[in-house]
Amino acid sequence: MKRLIILAAALSALGALAGCATTASSSTRSAAAVAPYRDSVDLAGRIAINYSRDGKKESLNGKFTWQQSKANTDVSLISPTGQIVAVINVTPSSATLKQSGKEPRTAPDLDSLTTQTLGWTLPVSGLRDWLQGYAVASDGSRFVATPANDTVVTRDGWKLDYVSWQDDAAAVPAPKRIDVTRIALGQAVDDMAIRIVIDAAAQ
Repeated sequence: MKRLIILAAALSALGALAGCATTASSSTRSAAAVAPYRDSVDLAGRIAINYSRDGKKESLNGKFTWQQSKANTDVSLISPTGQIVAVINVTPSSATLKQSGKEPRTAPDLDSLTTQTLGWTLPVSGLRDWLQGYAVASDGSRFVATPANDTVVTRDGWKLDYVSWQDDAAAVPAPKRIDVTRIALGQAVDDMAIRIVIDAAAQ
């Protein structure tokens, strides 16, 4: 009987150690940071934008392609039927927006250009970082996303939630879904929210 008690205690201790080891392993994975920042990125995914225009709630759902080099960014927004809604090109000196059947429009600031022409803001300069899991936090520090540290308010007033990852168990996680909400004085602005799902590298 005594031996059985000792054996049971030993198995219990081993189980506890195994549980600790599993927890530690899981914790290590969840604390793993995203891959180092890359200047060149080629992605494709889905996007949902909810906003208000002239007092009315509007939404846009579709796909996007994202091609980024060190200096330039090219974005195509595509409707669910496959029609290109807008093509955006950003360089260090200008931003150009092209829509089917309309003259291209160019401005130094893409945020204001998209707001004026489309009715919503696509923060391309921020997305260059956000799509890779990086941001500049409201206090000016560099934010690096992990599954355990997945929310930040940026210096320019956007709240980022890294909702899911390409592979939760990966040693180097990559963002899958990012929810982006406009923030003003600490409160969410109901008329501006973006949901991004990264599906794959664009071919």
